[in-house]
Amino acid sequence: MKNVPLYLAGEFVQSQTNEWIDVTDPATNEVIARAPCTTDAEMRKAIDTAGEVFKTWKEVPVSDRARVMLRYQALLKEHHDEIAEILSQETGKTFDDAKGDVWRGIEVVEHAANVASMMMGETVENVARSVDTHSWIQPLGVCAGITPFNFPAMIPLWMFPMAIACGNTFILKPSEQDPLTPMRLAELFEEAGAPKGVLQVVHGSKQQVDVLLTDPAIKAVSFVGSVPVGRYIYETGTRNMKRVQSFAGAKNHMVILPDADKQHVINALVGASVGAAGQRCMAISVAVFVGEAQAWIPELKEAMAKVRPGAWNDSGASYGPVISPKAKDRIESLIATGEAQG
Repeated sequence: MKNVPLYLAGEFVQSQTNEWIDVTDPATNEVIARAPCTTDAEMRKAIDTAGEVFKTWKEVPVSDRARVMLRYQALLKEHHDEIAEILSQETGKTFDDAKGDVWRGIEVVEHAANVASMMMGETVENVARSVDTHSWIQPLGVCAGITPFNFPAMIPLWMFPMAIACGNTFILKPSEQDPLTPMRLAELFEEAGAPKGVLQVVHGSKQQVDVLLTDPAIKAVSFVGSVPVGRYIYETGTRNMKRVQSFAGAKNHMVILPDADKQHVINALVGASVGAAGQRCMAISVAVFVGEAQAWIPELKEAMAKVRPGAWNDSGASYGPVISPKAKDRIESLIATGEAQG
């Protein structure tokens, strides 16, 4: 059984914890790895290391930081399919869906490689008699990211490359349900030449998140996930004087106008409703037809009949399984409730 390591002070190390979380292949429910619940001492090391490394990393010229991102995006492209395969196995996503997850993250790393233009300050002369104004953009310090299970490549890559390119150090706490993909991202980041300690990766659940939200050394926290957790993170983080960016769950509705192209609408509706097994904020949960709705039903039923679930390595599958038996039970409960309510 593979134990997922921590990434502390530039080293991939085994946790000393006694608490582990199973990582499963959603297609088979086979346990493929175990993620550690990071100990308090290990959390302390991650935070202290990030704080110490920040003192020197913030002084590194922006052009040098950008070059790390240039090398990183090249490595991500080189290993694109490998990362997507890891991602597919631990999330259940089809391989094509997983490749899109990785690619959207690479786009952000490319953006981070152009960080120099984003770090420019401003100067305005003579805003008043004998008064000029100057502004500087400076790194904050230690930042943290808490990411969800549904995009284990894209969302971490939204966070740590930008923060680190701007001169901050970063602690990533990925979802405990699919930590293998973020660990591979960390390995490639090290290979790209990132100095030891600019990125730390820890694992766990609420206990580890609370450390990130309350420790005074951490200056900013970014989160993507559910509404209840997002609200908790925003309230707890801001109460502890942190800048908090909290993106919680969303609902996506499709409004279909009478003059819409029928085939285009049906393709979009089916794809958006079943992609990633519906486990994304952009999944269509409600379709509102303006005018006649019944005329769409036969062709919509025909299109849905062609949709086929399957394992991540099934090339003919339209979508894969949901992330866990618990998620499946919740979905079946919602369906039953909907049927009971007419």
